[in-house]
Amino acid sequence: MLMHASGRPGKIEIVPTKPMSTQRDLSLAYSPGVAFPCLHIARDPSLAYDYTAKGNLVAVISNGTAVLGLGDLGALASKPVMEGKAVLFKRFADVDSIDLEVDTHDVDEFINCVRYLAPSFGGINLEDIKAPECFIIEQRLRELMPIPVFHDDQHGTAIISSAGLINALDLTGRAMADTKVVVNGAGAAGIACLELIKSLGIRHENVILCDTKGVIYQGRAEGMNQWKSAHAIDTPARTLAEALEGADVFFGLSAKGAVTQEMIKTMAPRPIIFAMANPDPEITPEEVKAVCPDAIVATGRSDYPNQINNVLGFPYIFRGALDVRASTINEAMKVAAAKAIAALAREDVPDEVDAAYSGRRLRYGAEYIIPVPFDPRLISAIPPAVAKAAMDSGVARRPIIDMVGYSRDLSARLDPVAAGLQAITETVRANPKRVVFAEGEEEKQIRAAVAFSNAGFGHPILIGREDRIRETMRATGLPAAESLEIVNARLSPKTKDYTDRLYRRLQRKGALYRDAQRLVNQERNIFGALMVESGDADAMVTGLTRNYWQAFDEIKRVIDPAPGELMFGMTVFVAKGRVVFVADTTVLERPTPVQLADIAVQTAHKARQMGHEPRVAMISYSTFGNPSNNRAERVREAVDILDARKVDFVYDGEMSPDVALDPELLSHYPFSRLKEPANVLVMPGLYSATISSKLLQKLGAVPVIGPILVGLSHPIQVTSMDASANDIVTMAVLACHDALKRETVK
Repeated sequence: MLMHASGRPGKIEIVPTKPMSTQRDLSLAYSPGVAFPCLHIARDPSLAYDYTAKGNLVAVISNGTAVLGLGDLGALASKPVMEGKAVLFKRFADVDSIDLEVDTHDVDEFINCVRYLAPSFGGINLEDIKAPECFIIEQRLRELMPIPVFHDDQHGTAIISSAGLINALDLTGRAMADTKVVVNGAGAAGIACLELIKSLGIRHENVILCDTKGVIYQGRAEGMNQWKSAHAIDTPARTLAEALEGADVFFGLSAKGAVTQEMIKTMAPRPIIFAMANPDPEITPEEVKAVCPDAIVATGRSDYPNQINNVLGFPYIFRGALDVRASTINEAMKVAAAKAIAALAREDVPDEVDAAYSGRRLRYGAEYIIPVPFDPRLISAIPPAVAKAAMDSGVARRPIIDMVGYSRDLSARLDPVAAGLQAITETVRANPKRVVFAEGEEEKQIRAAVAFSNAGFGHPILIGREDRIRETMRATGLPAAESLEIVNARLSPKTKDYTDRLYRRLQRKGALYRDAQRLVNQERNIFGALMVESGDADAMVTGLTRNYWQAFDEIKRVIDPAPGELMFGMTVFVAKGRVVFVADTTVLERPTPVQLADIAVQTAHKARQMGHEPRVAMISYSTFGNPSNNRAERVREAVDILDARKVDFVYDGEMSPDVALDPELLSHYPFSRLKEPANVLVMPGLYSATISSKLLQKLGAVPVIGPILVGLSHPIQVTSMDASANDIVTMAVLACHDALKRETVK
């Protein structure tokens, strides 16, 4: 109750998407400025999608006749559920949603109420309406409304369970056409599941539907309706127990305890049990495993593997439907969604997803046949499949031409880091590079290398022993990527050349030839850096097995600073729709005024390379002499040095970070050269930079990229030891981008 009642009551609010701070803003948003779009929409109704929120707005509508598993609670009592549904739309697919509760049990009244809402919304999500009324309501509204109408209790469960079925059949070596299925529960979800699995290839005569009175067979009169009759078959079975004899699959959408262990024993070998009754399944996974250890089991509960969770479906199905302005959500779109969800479960799972589920190793198999709700890849996998199916089936009114670009835009929609990197990743994908993954025997680096290759960024080179790397790939279920190159430093024909190179660098720094030989043979950072330095690779990424300072020290033995540049670390923060570059966060403990000026120049240049016009603030604990203290003199001198250099970007200081980032505070200093908040913060020392950046990163306050190593003569990046595979890929892409920029300069 605390979540629902504390603070602002409920779970949703409405906020404007345009500024409302001046009289002019108000006159444009309402009267008289609003007359312009009104007149245009009157002439061309399709312009409502351009001038209003209609195209991203879904109504969640219920009359409360089937609230969760609680029954008919009424329209008002269903409101917390509908608000929750609206929150899930926004959280998982960036779809704006509003809940509407219709206080009537009359089918005609309900339909008449909803049908006239079409101008307001891009889609209608019906929720918690009991059967058989829900079938009538959805069908008639689909006929009457020119926008998608989707009853999630039916189709959401059907789509997710069908995705799980696709993978369960794959794991058990079954073919759709030969699989025998029993569905227990002939309500909205049960009928929808049955219809969708038939669309996927399950044959009509191989499915037995049961309800509370037993098997629905041809000729049965009691408790029948047109929806049940459509799925009646000729069978001698009359009870659920008889129906389950020899069956391959059980779909339960009924009640707790409907299935016994004795029934499970009579099923075919390696049975597939989807016990989806809520809150308690028809039979628990423990009970199934006790009598059939090799069964594949799914439930509707989050405390068991393979949860059939509708949140995997409805946000993304509507996302795809809205983005092509579909007139309906048809069977082809539902099948496409199920297949996309199934395919995603077979891919390698990002570290962030494992971490979100208490470190569980989520790998395709009997206990992972369906992706988990917090998998960030869902938004880039399902909507494109749904959108394409809508286009192919002729219900899309605004086709998407570039589906690959659409998928990338979807990733950026919920991930500000991806949005900030999108231009860079596109550039790298168009100009792939050879990248050394120096710690090639580490599982995270192997997975990052495979992901890097699969994304089309370039050719990964893993340093390590091939047998160890291949064994790790087999153990973790990674595919054998053809473009993956493995180099063993001890066996490489380049080892002698690299040793000679290193010895020439270190011979006057106290190193013997055998010292150079040992470093090349045993230190993978040294070997990888020599590959880059000699031109045998374009870039390198490392950092998992060494702390930052040790890895950086090993790299410096091979790679010099770029001519005229300073080496330092830059961390990128993505916060509240803006990107902020912070330096130096890794190298210089107490930079001199000249070094601070150099950091400002190089960070501004790097910001421009990443697509941002720099506005540099030289950070201190004081702002323009207040409070006055000699400790701020280094920062003031750095500003004077920048003045003398006549740099081509806006800068000022010294100033505190709140002034640098807050336009209202900045306005108190009208003489400042910064007229907008800074996006480059040059920190006065390593202590303040590192502490502040790591606090933000570990508290999860904002997404972080880096620290990015700046100033080396060759593109090499060092990750943190706790970096995820996705972090490693990001740093590898940044190293590639750096390599491309160097080529452009040459």
